[in-house]
Amino acid sequence: MIPPVLLHDLLDGAACAPERVAIVDGDRRLTYGAFRARAAALAGRLAASGINPGDRVGLLLPKSISECVAIFAIARAGAVFVPIHPSLRPAQVRHILADCSAAALLTDDALRDGLEGALDDLPGLRIIPDLDVPVDGAAPEIPRADPRDLAAILYTSGSTGLPKGVMLSHANLIAGTRIVRTYLGIGPQERILSVLPLSFDYGLNQLLTAVEQGATCVLLSFRFGDEVVRAVERHRITGLAGVPTLWALLTRAAPSLARADLSSLRYITNSGGAVPVETVARLRAALPQTRIVLMYGLTEAFRSTYLPPEEIEARPGSIGRAIPETEIFAVNATGKRTRPGEPGILMHRGPTVSMGYWNRPEDTARVLVPDPLGRGGLVCRSGDIVVEDEAGFFTFLGREDAMIKTQGFRVSPTEVEAALMETGAFRQVAVIGLPDPSIGERVHAVAVAAGAPLPEAEVLRIARAKLAPHMVPRAVETVASLPVTPNGKVDYKRLVAERR
Repeated sequence: MIPPVLLHDLLDGAACAPERVAIVDGDRRLTYGAFRARAAALAGRLAASGINPGDRVGLLLPKSISECVAIFAIARAGAVFVPIHPSLRPAQVRHILADCSAAALLTDDALRDGLEGALDDLPGLRIIPDLDVPVDGAAPEIPRADPRDLAAILYTSGSTGLPKGVMLSHANLIAGTRIVRTYLGIGPQERILSVLPLSFDYGLNQLLTAVEQGATCVLLSFRFGDEVVRAVERHRITGLAGVPTLWALLTRAAPSLARADLSSLRYITNSGGAVPVETVARLRAALPQTRIVLMYGLTEAFRSTYLPPEEIEARPGSIGRAIPETEIFAVNATGKRTRPGEPGILMHRGPTVSMGYWNRPEDTARVLVPDPLGRGGLVCRSGDIVVEDEAGFFTFLGREDAMIKTQGFRVSPTEVEAALMETGAFRQVAVIGLPDPSIGERVHAVAVAAGAPLPEAEVLRIARAKLAPHMVPRAVETVASLPVTPNGKVDYKRLVAERR
């Protein structure tokens, strides 16, 4: 079997037997044979409508069979897919489409109507509705791309300014699929529950990995944790990926977790932020037969580290070691490789390092830098502060631009959040720095209570026993829920903005 080199080659693999079920979307099923035929037909329609190789094509759809087909069709047409989360506001959608000079937008009537004329001043943009293309007839011949060609642009929020488009080549996406499949041991028997948006690199990878192995991907949009539990049980799900907010929801607000038969669940994975040690313990107790794989990544390089399940107890709080085919190291302020125990900026060298930001050479140059160890080529400078131990395992300390500066100290929000979660009083905690003229910034916690609220004074008393004095929050604010980004991560920027 010839290894896939382009994204749409995944659908042509020997594992994708025509009769196998590829996608489950509610009561709808799509076999691999139908998946291939629909993707080829839509690719032909795109080419016939004037979409040329290299053109950017926006994709504004609910998570659905149509969205999955469109991703592969755009790639097969030689174009670049730009997935847009359907919860984004009209101005945000317009920014993405204008920023990447999109030639077309694939969407449905409901989402198009919700844009409220925001795209009227983009006259070169074609709106292409009705994605159910008849599959009869021969598809036109489309020039074959190079693996190094641009395949996707994923927009991600940065530390400042408007979202930037991270450019991913076919080779980047194929490498990410291959690497994740390797260390998770994913095979054709897998039934993967897709709860993350396909506009998120982590969610997209689940779809691509399932297709590479001829496995089944079950799509789910949900509001409540019990919906996820029911889907795992009903579909006999074997793999589930999530972000910290999902695990907090399942372990704190999903009563059915304790009653359901989840014996099919072989593994769960986390990325998008650190999972508190207390939440990991709850997951292990609720899912004793399930492998829990904690991971760390960033859109600019996809995935950097993973913590094998057998290391969780021995290395609480660790983000793990380098994924296959990848080198991870940290450098200090002078650009030298850090010693074990010395904090530094995490660097990523390997095949998943992106092509940089669309049309932002200066931002790209800040993130993709010459290898500081002098070996040639570029590495991804993450901006995350980590510390490596003697065995090559890393611990995340915080973002370079999110560390709280107070009383002359630098405080890691992650460390304070973990201490507050260990009190057992909260379902979720987010720690932010708020301006304070006397000390620079004051440490402030915003939390969602678990059950009856514990008095703030008692929470702070427990925190003082775990944290240095300068790390203890000045206040713990209780709210009904924490704001989240479209990718399900806690929206720290909004928390800060609302309290300034």
